[in-house]
Amino acid sequence: MRKTLASLPVLAIAASGSLAQPLSAQSFDDVSPDQLNSEQRLSRRITPEVRVVQDATPAVVYIQTDTQRMVRDWWGRPTTRQGKSSGSGVVLTTDGFVVTNYHVVKDAKDIHITFEKSIDDQVYIADLLSFVAEEDLALLKIRNPEGTQFGVVPMGTSSDLMIGERVLAIGNPYGHTHTVSIGIISGLHRGVKIADAQTNLNFEFDDLIQTDASINPGNSGGPLLNINGELIGINNAVNHAAENIGFAIPIDRVKDVLQQQLISPDRYNAWMGFETGDDDEIVVESVLAGSPAAVGGLMSGDQVLEIGEVPLETLDEYRMVRLAMRPGQVSNLKVRRGARTLSIPIQAWDKTDGLLYERLGIRVERHGGRRGGTLRIAELLPGGSAQQIGLEVGDVIAAMRSRASGLSQAYTFPDSMALAKFIDQLDPETELEIEIRRGADLYQGTLVLD
Repeated sequence: MRKTLASLPVLAIAASGSLAQPLSAQSFDDVSPDQLNSEQRLSRRITPEVRVVQDATPAVVYIQTDTQRMVRDWWGRPTTRQGKSSGSGVVLTTDGFVVTNYHVVKDAKDIHITFEKSIDDQVYIADLLSFVAEEDLALLKIRNPEGTQFGVVPMGTSSDLMIGERVLAIGNPYGHTHTVSIGIISGLHRGVKIADAQTNLNFEFDDLIQTDASINPGNSGGPLLNINGELIGINNAVNHAAENIGFAIPIDRVKDVLQQQLISPDRYNAWMGFETGDDDEIVVESVLAGSPAAVGGLMSGDQVLEIGEVPLETLDEYRMVRLAMRPGQVSNLKVRRGARTLSIPIQAWDKTDGLLYERLGIRVERHGGRRGGTLRIAELLPGGSAQQIGLEVGDVIAAMRSRASGLSQAYTFPDSMALAKFIDQLDPETELEIEIRRGADLYQGTLVLD
């Protein structure tokens, strides 16, 4: 059961012979403890640091993973090595998006997330949505079938940090969950090289925050907070050769990586077949004929208000929700069309199918046995490149060659992913020579990629 931390009130002392007058925390310093009752003595202990911890704790998670890595044994043969990893993370949105370090979840087969037990004693499963290895950042989504609203930490800025200002780190060092350490900012814009032996990752940063707040293994991915309780960094490294030297990724850098890479449209695994503008209005600009969006009834000019009952107010919120969608999932889009509000169900395709449909104008299915199988056209985009040159549903793709490569080699493709990888590396307007089998006949043609 999820619980909320109760705010502790500022209590009052009874003035002699009259109404109780409020006594501020600052005035406690001038009063002897024996003049206060037990509640007032407790209130006196509520420092700014305590309030930061109380407010932030519901948004700090403990991450545990079961890992699986391919390694070579003593004889050089490939084998699978099972392991475990742990770290911390910070909840960014009330529906359960979490940012952490990539090295915390690298090679993760299963990801389990827990909160402070006094707040939420459930164990949640999370999915790794995207990561940027060189930035050591990853974005997770908590599976949340009950629709639980999670706590979040307010975003701060790292642009005005001051050396010497008070900061707090919260994390799970050595499995000691929700450990708090306090210190100051010891330095800014630090260049640091980090080698992680456990994950075989090497990082090189040039703009880290240095702090003397204790940061140990398990703190990775947790928040670094200022005295106002604002998120100013993601803890990610400690210098084991020295005492009280820890580092954090500045939050302004985290925001940039989040917006430009972690939630960018090219990270989506589910394809719906429509495009929106690049502003917070989230207005549909185009819908591809025959796509899931077109089949569902979405139209250009529709303004997307919600996806799956999650209200959307910004482009970043829209992109996060899109990133969490899975192929085959049916999502209801609430849209505004003129004066009407409509609910439109859309069943997303796999990203591979979407790419082939968008750029080649076809959907394919596997044809033949497990070994030596080929691809057969299962669906055509109306008016698309494939239909324009006369391809038909049921045609079997025998070979394909790019004229842009300058090579005479023709390629065959055992599955749709192999074909999608080949197409994805080619520029728009590239001419492709395609050879297909239709019954006993062999046909050749040239189509232009979209």
